Amino acid sequence: MAESPSHKFGQIIGDLMEIAIHPLLVEFAGKYGLFLDKKGLRKARGKNKKLSWVDLYGNKHDLDFVLEKGGSEGVIGEPAAFIEVAWRRYTKHSRNKAQEIQGAIVPLRETHRKNAPFVGVFLSGEFTDGALKQLESLGFNILYFEYATVVEAFKTVHIDARFDEDTSDEEFKKKIDAWESLTNEECSALVDKLLELNSPGLEKFMDSLESTITRQIESVGILPLHGEAAEYKSAGEVLSFIGSYDETKTAARFVRYEVVVQYSNGDLIHTEFESKEEALEFLKGFERA
Repeated sequence: MAESPSHKFGQIIGDLMEIAIHPLLVEFAGKYGLFLDKKGLRKARGKNKKLSWVDLYGNKHDLDFVLEKGGSEGVIGEPAAFIEVAWRRYTKHSRNKAQEIQGAIVPLRETHRKNAPFVGVFLSGEFTDGALKQLESLGFNILYFEYATVVEAFKTVHIDARFDEDTSDEEFKKKIDAWESLTNEECSALVDKLLELNSPGLEKFMDSLESTITRQIESVGILPLHGEAAEYKSAGEVLSFIGSYDETKTAARFVRYEVVVQYSNGDLIHTEFESKEEALEFLKGFERA
C-alpha cells in the first residue's frame, strides 16, 4: 500500500528532528569519550540495523539514541543515557506516545539501575501538559520544540509546514516536493533556525545531560537489616506491636542489605539485595565505572 502524503510529510518532520539533535549528541559523545549509538549498521549488532535493548523482564525495546560508556563499534558498552525522539501533530495522540516512551525506557532504567542512566525525550509538535507532566514525574528530561517553532523554522526555506486534518493530498504533495528540492545548505539553514528558536530549552536539556555524565559519587550508604516480619489486621494491633517492640534485640535473622548511592547532581540510587554476593557485585560495578 502506498504511503499517504500526509503520513509522508509527518515522517519528514519527524526525521528532521532526529537530524537536528544528532550532531549535538555526536559532539557531546566526543567531548566525554562516549559512544553514540543509533539506528543503522553496527558491527556489535551484526546485520540488525535496529537499536534495541532488552530489559530485565526479557522484553526488547527499539530506541532512537543511546550514549554508552566503554562502547565501540564492536562492543556494546554500559548505558549512560537513553534518549527518545517523537513528533506528534495532534494533542489527541500525545498521551499515548508518552505512555509508549514510558513503557520502553522505565524498564530499561530499572534494568540498569546501577548506572542510573540519564533518560531524556526530545518531543516536537503538539503535546498536552498532561503528557509532559506524566514524563516529568517519572524523571524524564524533556526537550520540547513546539509546533509553532517548527512552522517558523520551515519558513526559512519558504515552505509552509502548517497542516491539519482538512489539508488535501495535493497540498501535502506540494510541501513534500518543496522539501525534496532543498539543497544541503538550505536544510542546514532550516536546522539552524529550529535550534535557534528553541535554544533555551535545548541549553537546559544539554546541561542536564552533562550534569548526569560528569556527576561524582558523594556517598554510599549501606544498611544491613535484621528481623522477623510481623503482619496484623488493624492499625491498633500495629501500634501495640511498635509500642512493645524491644529495639535492643540483636539476634534476629538477616533480611537484606539496603544500599543508597548519592551523586553530586542529586541523583539517587536506592536498591535492596537479599544476598551478600548480589550487594558486592552491585558495588563492584562502581569501582569499574
